[in-house]
Parts: sequence; C-alpha cells; structure tokens
Amino acid sequence: MNKLKRYLLFLVGLFINALGVSLVTKASLGTSPISSIPYVLSLHFPLTLGNFTIIFSILLIVLQILILRKNFKMENILQIPVSVAFGYFIDFTMYLFAWMNPQNYLVKLISLLAGCIVLGFGVYMEVVADVVMLPGESFVRAIVQTWNTNFGTTKIIFDSSMAVIAGVLSFLFFGKLNGVREGTVIAALLVGFIARLFGKHLEFVKPYLFPEEYAAKKEEPVAENTVEAGHKNVIVIGRQYGSGGHEIGKMLAQKLGYEFYDQEIIEMAAGTTGMTPEFISKREESMANSLLYDLFNQMYQYGNEEEEAPKDKIYGAEAEVIRKLAEKGKCVIIGRCSDYILRDNSRVLKVFFTAPIESRIRRVMKRLGVEAKDAQHKIHREDKMRADNYHYYTGRIWGAAANFDLTVNTDLGIEYIENCIERIL
Repeated sequence: MNKLKRYLLFLVGLFINALGVSLVTKASLGTSPISSIPYVLSLHFPLTLGNFTIIFSILLIVLQILILRKNFKMENILQIPVSVAFGYFIDFTMYLFAWMNPQNYLVKLISLLAGCIVLGFGVYMEVVADVVMLPGESFVRAIVQTWNTNFGTTKIIFDSSMAVIAGVLSFLFFGKLNGVREGTVIAALLVGFIARLFGKHLEFVKPYLFPEEYAAKKEEPVAENTVEAGHKNVIVIGRQYGSGGHEIGKMLAQKLGYEFYDQEIIEMAAGTTGMTPEFISKREESMANSLLYDLFNQMYQYGNEEEEAPKDKIYGAEAEVIRKLAEKGKCVIIGRCSDYILRDNSRVLKVFFTAPIESRIRRVMKRLGVEAKDAQHKIHREDKMRADNYHYYTGRIWGAAANFDLTVNTDLGIEYIENCIERIL
C-alpha cells in the first residue's frame, strides 16, 4: 500500500513539477537549467518543449547506461515512462497557460518566482516519494558513483553546463541569447533552496503520509543497564561560550562516576562518515548563515543519504552517536543539539549553562591569553555560530529556558550547581 501511495505522490509531484516549469518558461525570462536545452530547441524546431524534454531525457538515460555499464540497475528503466509522462505534463501545462503572455517586467518576475515556488514544491514531493529520480539527477548520480565526485559540486557543474550549451545553441540559431536569461540563474538558485525549505517545514507531514513506516521508528526501549523507570542518568549540557560549561560538565561526570563525552563524539562520528576528526571539528558548528547554507547546499536536495551535504551528514552521524550513548546511560554529553536530539528521552536531564558577559570575557582572556576586546569578539562569534547551527537543525531558539530542565548561572559556583543537579537526579 505504501509503495502505491509513494508512486501516486510521485506522479502528483511530477505534474506539479511540470506546472512549475511551464510557469517559469511563460515568464519569458529564461527557463530552468535542466529545461534550457529542450526549450531552445523547441524555439527553433517544430517539436514542442515536452517532445524535446522526452528526447533529451532518453539521451541522458543512454549516457547513464554507457557510464554505469554493469552497474546500471534495471529499476532505472523506470526513468523512461517517467520522462514520457513528464514531457506530456509539460505540454499539457503549457497549453493551460497558453493565454499567459506577460509584457511587464514586474509581472514576468512574479510569474518566474511563482514558477520557482511551484517547481520547488514539486521537487519536494518527488523527494518525499523516493521511488525514482528524473534522468537529470540520475545522470549526476551516475557520474558521482563512477568517478567518486562530490554530488553537490557535480550537480552545479551539470546545471551550469546545460545553461552554457543552451546559450551556445541560442547564438547558433538566433544570433542572440534566447531562452537563457536571468530567470535561468534565478531558477537554478531558488528551486532547490525552496524544496529544502519545504522539506524542513513540512517534516511533520511524513508520518501522516506513511504511518506504517513511522510506527516502527518510535523510541526504542532504554537499555537494560539503565536504572528504574523515571530515573535520569544522562546529562546533556548546552552552554554559552566562556561560561565554563565544558569544565563543569567534566567535573560533574567525575563526581557522579559517569562517562564524559565531548570531543569523543567527533571521533565516533568520524568512524561512520569517512571524514577525519579534524574535518568534522572544523565544520560541526560552523553555521555562519543558515540562509546562505541552504542556498549553497540546495544541490544536495536530489542526493541520497550518502550524498547529502557534508555538514548535514556530520549532524546526522553525531545525532546517531548521541542516541547510542544515551541508551547506555550514566553519561554527560556536551552540546551538539543533544537536548533536541534526546528531547523525547525521559531519562535525560537537559541543562544550559550561562554567565554574565564580564565573567565570560575574563575566562576567555585567561584561557586564550588575549585582550578583553578580542575575547568579547570571540564570544560573540562563537555564540552566534552555535545559535545559528542550533536553530537550523532544531527550529528552536538556542538557550531558550523552555528547551531545558535547568538553566544555571555558572558564577554561582560548582558546589551549588552540583547540589541542584544531584537533587534532580
């Protein structure tokens, strides 16, 4: 039943995708990169945009076979009927919008942006369905699998190449750019980004679409080495930079006889990602701007689990490590959105450490041997990265009291903090 539901969802997504392509095309500001070559050809030859989309898609499938050879799976033949359906959907939606011929640039731009939103939603539905990829994305994956390239980078090169080839054809046929304009660039930047936004904000929809699959993903029973029901034996710590949260967490672990995990999580995650601990350490909380991050990594929208954006892969690996550590119990875990990752675990005590800015500056000055101005700048930068990273992956406000069981000013002293936590435990 779920399989049928996924295919139906994919077909609906495919139609919405075609609707978006038609809206973008009718804006007359250029079409999406993947459609740019078929569109330029349709302007010069008597066949329709849909017809050339089918022909171009079949060419990409043939190239996949040549690249993958024995690794080409028979299930990928499904791309052929999908491509045919997509081509006819495009022609049908172009017919529906036959009346649309905007002359005003603002109206053209609105049509383009509306098309990008519709196209992004269609892509999101196809990704959620997860049954078959369109030939363009499958071709990129074939290159990635064969030559072990980065999926996001390869997708960018592929889309750019499509636009360049379309531009060359346009000059050959018409002596000017025709069908490749600013709209092509805008669509390339926005569609995947919009699809990622839909994916983030509509995550709650998946359990309703596929309840049978998600029923099996409920929280697993806590391991036998944990103590009686209701007892908290895992402490997760969020902290402001310079608050002394790391040191206090380590002392708490020693006093309670618990394991302490901070950098150790990086080592464990490295073993499952193929990344070096140094690579993970530099990138795990390096979110400078979530909007720019989404724009840069939108090309990974079409990749599978192994081909996701490096930072997303790091977060997923560390989250899995944190869940396994929590199952064992009797541990203190530092940062990495652990309060959110373990939000449904009743055995977890979630603590956030804060301190007045003056105290934090003094700690950072002493630790790093820097002046007060440099210490304050370091605190501001680190807190911002932690806040942006936390919000991106959780949708929550970093440090908000509602996310924690206990928020403590570390200036109150380690003894006071230990007493508070021991009473709760």
